[in-house]
Amino acid sequence: MSITAGLETYLVGGAVRDRLLGRPVNERDFVVVGATADDLLTRGFRQVGKDFPVFLHPETKDEYALARTERKTAPGYHGFAVHAEPDVTLEADLQRRDLTINALAEDPSGVLIDPYGGLADLRARVLRHVSPAFAEDPVRILRVARFAARFHALGFGVAPETLDLMRSMVDAGEVDALVPERVWQEWARALGEDRPSRFFEVLRECGALARLLPELDRLWGVPQPAKWHPEIDTGVHTMLVVDMAARLSPLIEIRFAALCHDLGKGTTPAEILPSHKGHEERGVALLEFICERFPIPARFRELARITARYHGLTHKVDELRAATVVDLLEGADAFRRPERFHRMLTACEADYRGRTGYAERAYPQGETLRRLHAAAAAVDVGAIARAAGEPRLIRQRTHEARVAAVKTAGAGRSQRPRS
Repeated sequence: MSITAGLETYLVGGAVRDRLLGRPVNERDFVVVGATADDLLTRGFRQVGKDFPVFLHPETKDEYALARTERKTAPGYHGFAVHAEPDVTLEADLQRRDLTINALAEDPSGVLIDPYGGLADLRARVLRHVSPAFAEDPVRILRVARFAARFHALGFGVAPETLDLMRSMVDAGEVDALVPERVWQEWARALGEDRPSRFFEVLRECGALARLLPELDRLWGVPQPAKWHPEIDTGVHTMLVVDMAARLSPLIEIRFAALCHDLGKGTTPAEILPSHKGHEERGVALLEFICERFPIPARFRELARITARYHGLTHKVDELRAATVVDLLEGADAFRRPERFHRMLTACEADYRGRTGYAERAYPQGETLRRLHAAAAAVDVGAIARAAGEPRLIRQRTHEARVAAVKTAGAGRSQRPRS
């Protein structure tokens, strides 16, 4: 006999939604109505977490949660009192969910339960909040933005009344109570979507981006030279770049580097616009501020740092002296971390192609730098060390040998944009 026999269980949330959308179902979550924690524990379920009554099926490892309601008790993500007793109905449990398309359930026989119009909103391609209780949890702002990124290709948009509610939450300071770990979790997941730009655009539309990432938010409205940036607006360009990065690579750290490559343009002195001299170093400093606020992994931070610092030089590699090319390679730590350097070149390609009219262009600068890097990396450092005699000469002579190798390899010419 199944260990769930006799329990009133329903498949809920994303599994139901994604099946109806014809998308792969990777996780199956269930709600149990009319039961207690002891009922599940005695059947072999294992409770996970402290805040919510969620249990793992001992065989399938699917999540089973007791039907519950939540009451707001304090600002922020953790400010809730949870009621999970046998008297909580399925409809009450579904009402506490964020969006109508996530408030769908299915009984064991496959019958759909849809008390809040989720099926109609799926068909209309609308992201709409279930109830005014949406406003009690600021994480829902991030989730709506992430779903907008995930389902953009299917034509989904945020309902105007939901966007208005999100704006009122921002105005009430709810976003300021979000913990950095939760923000980064949603941010990273959004970067993994096919259209990550929608995450940031939706946050900007409701005012949350200015609170969470002012370094990114201030890029909108900042002009760039139309000759190299037909889209002109730096914020628009940045969104094109992050979406191009998503097209070029599944690696989230590359997409993060692409997102953060031009932060320095938001602090360019007004008197030199639309030029952005020195934006690379300013951008590195702003990136560091962001990484201090959020728990961003070291590999993301390091890749984003070298991308912000060296994307301008990378674009004009065909104009650089051999010594400058080697300075770039050494500064980016390309000889010790070649894989990271190649990821930087992918982020730079996203920058080049992430502008109006450039999406299908080739990026010969990337291949040029890969070729020059290979030539410089072939230098026999061991032989140089043995011949140097004095340890203090090894670094200088290695550099000189790499410069000679790059000269021999040649830099070529390519059509390049300004940074």
